[in-house]
Amino acid sequence: MLKASFCDIVGAHVDEKQKSWCRDWRILGNCFNILALSPREAPALTEWPVWLELSLFACSPTDLSELLKEGTKESHDRAENTQFVKDFLKGRIKKELFKRATVALYFTYSALEEEMDRNKDNPVFAPLYFPLELHRREALVKDLKYFYGEGWKEKIQCSEATQHYVDRIHHVGQHEPELLVAHAYTRYMGDLSGGQVLKKVAQRALKLPSTEEGIQFYVFDNVSNAQQFKQLYRARMNALDLDKNTKERIVEEANRAFRFNMQVFDELDEIGRSLTEEAQDGGLPAHDGKGDLRKCPYYADKLGASCPCHAAVALAKQPLVQLILAACVAVAAGAAAWYSM
Repeated sequence: MLKASFCDIVGAHVDEKQKSWCRDWRILGNCFNILALSPREAPALTEWPVWLELSLFACSPTDLSELLKEGTKESHDRAENTQFVKDFLKGRIKKELFKRATVALYFTYSALEEEMDRNKDNPVFAPLYFPLELHRREALVKDLKYFYGEGWKEKIQCSEATQHYVDRIHHVGQHEPELLVAHAYTRYMGDLSGGQVLKKVAQRALKLPSTEEGIQFYVFDNVSNAQQFKQLYRARMNALDLDKNTKERIVEEANRAFRFNMQVFDELDEIGRSLTEEAQDGGLPAHDGKGDLRKCPYYADKLGASCPCHAAVALAKQPLVQLILAACVAVAAGAAAWYSM
C-alpha cells in the first residue's frame, strides 16, 4: 500500500541533495514527464534513477550542452556546406570514396576510444564513458572487412588530414583530458542524431545488403532509444564540475574538431574528383527538407526549432509554466498517495 509522496518513493534511489531538489517545486515541475507517461511508457522503478537524472536538472544557458550548441552553430553551418556532405546527403556517393571515408573514421575512432579508455577513471571525463553503448571501432572493423576483405589492415592507410585529427586527439587525451569531452560530443552526438538517415542513404545509393554489411558504423545495438540516451549524455555533461574557463576551452575545442572534420571532408572531395568511377545516385534528395533527412546532424539544428515538440519543451522551461506544472504534479502525487492508502 502506497503511503508516501512521489519524491519519497523515488528517494531511495537518489542522495539527500537530489531529494531536496525534488521537493523544491521549481525542480518538481521537471518531473511531470514521468507522471505524464502512460503505464506502458512509464519506466520501471529500477529505471527511475536514470529518468531522475534527466528530469531533476533544469536546463540553464550556462550548461555545457547549451554552450556547445550555441558556440558551434557557425562551424555546424560550414560543415553542412562542404561539397562532400552535400553530395552524400543527395545520395551521390562513389563507393571508393565511401570506403575511404570509412577508413578515416576507423583511424579517428581508434584514437578517440584509445584516449577515452585511458581516461575512463578521470573525473573530468569518467561520467561520459559509455564504451558498450557508443564505441565504434569494432563496428568499423566489420565494415572494413566487408569492403577490403580479411587483409584489410594491409590495404588501408591514414590520410594526411585524418592524421592531423588523430594527432590532436592523442595530444588532448594525454595532456588536456577535459577537452576529450568536446571530441566525444562532436562525434557521438552527431552519429546518434543522423546515423539512421546516413545509413539509409548509403545503403540505397551503394546497393548494400539489407543485412547492414558495410554500414555497421551507423548501428548502435546497445542504444534502444537514441533521444533518451542523448538527453542522458547531455545531463552528464552538464553535471561535470567545470569552471567557466574550462567550459569555454571545451567549446573552442569542439569548433576545432569541426574544422578537422571539414578538412577530412575537403580531402575526400578532392580525391573524389580524381576518381573515374561514376557516383552512385540512389539516396534521398537533400534539398526538399522532407522525410527523415531532417534528422541528419547537419540539418537538425536548423529545422529543430520548427518542431512542435521543441516548442513544447521551450514553453515548459518558462518559470510560470513550471510553477503551474509543479502545482499540478504536487496535487497528482498527493492524490495518488491518498487514493492508495
